[in-house]
Amino acid sequence: MTKHTFTIEDTFMLDGQPFQILSGTVHYFRVVPEYWRDRLEKLKNMGCNTVEFYVPWNLHEPREGVYVFDGICDVVRFLELIQEMGLWAIVRPGPYICGEWEWGGLPYWLLKRDGIRVRTTDPRFLEPMKAYFHQLLSLIRPFQVDNGGPILMMQVENEYGSYGDDREYMNAVRDALLECGITVPLVTSDGDMRYMLRGGQADGAHPTINFGSQAKERFQILQEHLEHAAGKSGPLMCMEFWTGWFDYWGQGKHSVTPYDQSQTDLDHMLQKGNVNFYMFHGGTNFGFMSGSNHIGKLMPDVTSYDYDAPLSESGDITPKYRACQEVIRRYKEIDEVPLSTEIRKMAYGRFPVSEKVSLFATLDTISQPRYNPWPLSMEQLDQGYGYTLYRTTLRTDDQVTEFGMTGANDRAQVFLDEEKQMTLYDLELLEKHKVCWTIDQPRQLDILMENMGRVNYGPLLNRQHKGIHEEVLLNNRTHAGWEHWTLPMDQDSLKGIDYTRGYTPGQPGFYQVSFEVSSKADTFLDMEGWGKGFVLLNGFQLGRFWEIGPQRTLYIPGPLLREGTNILTIFETEGKAGTGVSFVDQPRL
Repeated sequence: MTKHTFTIEDTFMLDGQPFQILSGTVHYFRVVPEYWRDRLEKLKNMGCNTVEFYVPWNLHEPREGVYVFDGICDVVRFLELIQEMGLWAIVRPGPYICGEWEWGGLPYWLLKRDGIRVRTTDPRFLEPMKAYFHQLLSLIRPFQVDNGGPILMMQVENEYGSYGDDREYMNAVRDALLECGITVPLVTSDGDMRYMLRGGQADGAHPTINFGSQAKERFQILQEHLEHAAGKSGPLMCMEFWTGWFDYWGQGKHSVTPYDQSQTDLDHMLQKGNVNFYMFHGGTNFGFMSGSNHIGKLMPDVTSYDYDAPLSESGDITPKYRACQEVIRRYKEIDEVPLSTEIRKMAYGRFPVSEKVSLFATLDTISQPRYNPWPLSMEQLDQGYGYTLYRTTLRTDDQVTEFGMTGANDRAQVFLDEEKQMTLYDLELLEKHKVCWTIDQPRQLDILMENMGRVNYGPLLNRQHKGIHEEVLLNNRTHAGWEHWTLPMDQDSLKGIDYTRGYTPGQPGFYQVSFEVSSKADTFLDMEGWGKGFVLLNGFQLGRFWEIGPQRTLYIPGPLLREGTNILTIFETEGKAGTGVSFVDQPRL
């Protein structure tokens, strides 16, 4: 491999020559590996010369000391593809990435450390971060440009100025990167407010800025910051030029942004500096990896991360792609490469539910109870994602008139003798609720708690314990004696579903759909007629659905299908299940 030099002077310099970065974000972990090449080819054909991507700690170290770098987590293979295609790379390894990703990429098991303060110099945070960096960076260090690889720059943390102003912490993250052998230039990226740029600085790292409009004004803010902070201008770069926006459940409609203003802003940036399209291609929040925002209320992100980006969730070239390409052509010739991956879409039709069973009926075949006098959070149960069922017995000679909880996230369904009493969501969990439960004999109380995605942005990061992590109050008194049934909804645990156990309408339940495929192609799972829940395809955690929208279909990349028999497993919580599902060839958003 030919070694190169990359430096940050008045402009970016590659091998001693000025180099303009035209970059686009592609998250390898939001795209099946079989489609990585296709997305990168389309990036190159739009006119980009660089790929930018986050690295999610929680996927690569799902349990402390257990590292995953294969399959959709094979960041080495992704970098190899980037280099094969003659592209450059900007890597943003965190430890925090935001990205509308579960807890901003932080692994849930950090919350098992009582009192931990993430994104600080707290040793309970820095020590596991350094251990993770050691594993990750030992793999990607050889891909730095001065080692003959494609990596031009690495980012220190991410948008820290929107969260805090602890320069000591930022420098500690910088030092951790340097200690692991990072030799390429370091950068920071922050929002478009002056206080954000100041708060997110790390000594020796070049500042960049994030915005979605008014490029002229934003670049001026960055210019002034550079002159004040470093005494020189240096290259101007928008590290996140927001080409669209994300969706959250219940927002009403899919976020769509016009591209005519984007063309004007892009033209200005290409005259004055450098740009990274965030997102070029959004992809999918597979499994339980979509995060949440909380601004006065919980706003959990949908499964799709389409982002109204130039390349759609399923990899389609959009009018926005063509508009951006048109602007880039004003500044450079685009040598388009032929697309090498055949991607088709098919509508496979409708298939009926073949088997079904209530959650309560098959609970003991998919989980085992853990007893504790008081409720334990998901993290205390060493559970990262999914659902937890809390069960207790209410004894005789009592009348319950008030129900409440302290310290619970995010959604609770309360059952008495397996009959639903109420559903509580977000701020409702903090309230007291009037009930009328006569306890003239022992009665079973169940609370099904759902993790809707840990908050990924803002000041609430240290308050993301899921499930019930304090008390359940009956008549304003704490109630003791709880069984905890963990329901991570992974392939291993759901192998135990016993569909012969019985089905009760109106209860949470499991449903199975078997369907045949003779030729694999991309398709979209239409969940019309279903309430709320989660879907697995052939054991792969596909993602969440919810009738409140705006997302109505789940994208299924063709490589996830099998030629022959395929099995869809649906967990539905509202007692609102359809008689079957449909596979269509276009998304409904």
